[in-house]
Amino acid sequence: MGPDIIVPVSGMLMILGIVLGIPLVRSYTRRVESRPARDALPTGELFTRLDRIEQSIEAMATEVERIAEGQRFTTKLLSEVRASAPAALAAPAPGTAAPAMQPDGTVLSEAARRS
Repeated sequence: MGPDIIVPVSGMLMILGIVLGIPLVRSYTRRVESRPARDALPTGELFTRLDRIEQSIEAMATEVERIAEGQRFTTKLLSEVRASAPAALAAPAPGTAAPAMQPDGTVLSEAARRS
């Protein structure tokens, strides 16, 4: 290719770019402008929905706290019973036989000891 052909070829490419580029840019800008705005202010319906969600989450948090408090209470009772159980089993009342204790610390009932 000689230098005398570069100018016409580049001119044709510029015309082709303009002819194809302008409609593409116009269609892109129309599509961007026709999109709904995502930064729109929240409506009253959205505020009421958020309030309901907030109330639901607060109710769930209250219930979870209630369940956790019950679990702490149960754990405390069980630890107190286990702490006092060995002392009660170690010193049976006078005149009674000591209950049979398993290696894991459980006590057999009278019926289980007989069988």
